[in-house]
Amino acid sequence: MSKTDWSGLYAPTLDDFEALASAALAGLPEPFASLAADVTCSVAEYAEDEILQGFGMESPFELMGLFSGVGLTEDGATPQTGQMPNTVYLYRRAILDYWAENEDNTLGEIVTHVLIHELGHHFGFSDEDMEALEAEADKAGVPAFSED
Repeated sequence: MSKTDWSGLYAPTLDDFEALASAALAGLPEPFASLAADVTCSVAEYAEDEILQGFGMESPFELMGLFSGVGLTEDGATPQTGQMPNTVYLYRRAILDYWAENEDNTLGEIVTHVLIHELGHHFGFSDEDMEALEAEADKAGVPAFSED
């Protein structure tokens, strides 16, 4: 077993995360790709304190992503005047922390999972809806993201 030379390696940057998110978006199948075409993706180190407080979270490591906007099922298909675009936020440090604790998934798989989860809100799914869909996929033997 060879040792990895860590001296020249660094944690993925915000730009690296944006590249992973862009690749995940580019890989979306139709019709999802077209329906998510106007959703922007933004990467930040952590969620802002006000957002964490709104979810009752004490640590910025608790939130890996967030959807902000009006979902398609909430009449978000036709933006109102002055409405900001739907946005998915990915939080780099929380995702890196999760990745460090879970060896079963690559960083790209985790970023893709968080992005798709947040896009699910754009399509009108609740967290409970998405958990049920993942459970059904698991029962059917479809490989899924592992969240331990």
